[in-house]
Amino acid sequence: MPATSLSLRQQMLRRRPVGGAPVAQGASGSLKRSFGTFELTMFGVGSTIGTGIFFVLSVAVPQAGPGVIVSFVIAGIAAGLAAICYAELASAVPVSGSSYSYAYATLGEGVAVCVAACLLLEYGVATAAVAVGWSGYVNKLMSTVFGVELPTALSMSPWDVQPGQPQGYVNLPAVVLIGLCALLLIRGVSESAKVNAIMVLIKLGVLGVFAILALSAYNTDHFRDFAPFGVAGIGAAAGTIFFSFIGLDAVSTAGEEVNNPQQSVPRALLAALFVVTGVYVLVAFAALGTQPWQAFQRQEEAGLATILDNVTHGRWAGSILAAGAVISIFTVTLVTLYGQTRILFAMGRDGLLPARFSVVNPRTQTPVSNTVIVAIVASILAAVVPLSHLADMVSIGTLTAFIVVSVGVIILRVREPDLPRGFWVPGYPVTPVLSVLACGYLLYSLHWYTWIAFTAWVGAALLFYLLWGRHHSALNNSAPDTDHCAEKR
Repeated sequence: MPATSLSLRQQMLRRRPVGGAPVAQGASGSLKRSFGTFELTMFGVGSTIGTGIFFVLSVAVPQAGPGVIVSFVIAGIAAGLAAICYAELASAVPVSGSSYSYAYATLGEGVAVCVAACLLLEYGVATAAVAVGWSGYVNKLMSTVFGVELPTALSMSPWDVQPGQPQGYVNLPAVVLIGLCALLLIRGVSESAKVNAIMVLIKLGVLGVFAILALSAYNTDHFRDFAPFGVAGIGAAAGTIFFSFIGLDAVSTAGEEVNNPQQSVPRALLAALFVVTGVYVLVAFAALGTQPWQAFQRQEEAGLATILDNVTHGRWAGSILAAGAVISIFTVTLVTLYGQTRILFAMGRDGLLPARFSVVNPRTQTPVSNTVIVAIVASILAAVVPLSHLADMVSIGTLTAFIVVSVGVIILRVREPDLPRGFWVPGYPVTPVLSVLACGYLLYSLHWYTWIAFTAWVGAALLFYLLWGRHHSALNNSAPDTDHCAEKR
């Protein structure tokens, strides 16, 4: 039905068919399936571990003190509830696009655009945030191994000013990291998955070494003032570090490139959640038992490596950790960059973005143009914006997407109860309701200025949809959804 024959309400409420949908003119229809459950699990673990542990403790611990361990558990519970909901929708709607595609199939085009804005914010800012943290470990490694460091002018953003330190101008290592990840993704997703799996194993080994060495200097007194800022501080820290679970969402973006997605995606989501939560709690406990929580505020760069230097009274252990971080944080950037390109691919195929975003290179079977655009934007963010201004923006996008997925489970159960599913949410409908409540609590804990920036971003996305997207939607040339398009103005 032509777009002009539908009211704005009907356009915003129309849904993408679960069993298949029209493709926008000039867009590619699908991607190549090229890897399995283990590689997908490593995608989730690789994207998540590193974001939360390697450097965010220096941001979260000053907010909650030793109570940050509880913050990790709260965030893990919220992420676990949402991951279970993701598992069901991913098995029922096995396509690229993650919660954008799920919202499109359950809540309609207007909500899908808002969710897409959340995801683009989530992945774009997360890529930049991780790249910013990577720079600290590059400098740590260079100084211990080669005896040199990059000048502040080339390793810090102009707004990341520290008292008594020279002025920064651009975070060059962050830009280099994003460029390398983009080149690997352009080469092919199966190659990217193999490289990621190797790096994840290195990462887990490095963190195991950290926990063993740190616990050798364990001091119970460091947990005596467990919650210096009360429940509010623990909640604020949980909201900040929630972006460390973004990798679970990235697993679902690979719905069209993993073999047997109805089984592989749910299994990979749950396996990644189990590994990530366990490692986070172990490393956080070991780190807090090693030094007073007040010391974390002065360790914004390469915090875990500094802890090991203090424990071993040497530089060898810190150097090993820094080397592991330099190698393994690469995987976080790789997967978050990958996730954003697949969201854009799905939107381009649906006609809500220009078809160029979904054009696939015939040789590499990857969306090259879209990957280049994402890399450029993320590089600009990483080059000039400090980490402390990025973490909360990632959290609000992630939490909003998680809420939409949890609601989508309920809607799809009611609307299409007989739809084939490879996984069913246990404890339905209590589980998705608890997921909504937990994520809502974390959203409430975020700072007011984060909400203002988020509202402006989603508003801009809706404006683009009203002016351009709804007129180019691939659904304009298909039969209308009978539930929502029966009314005519």
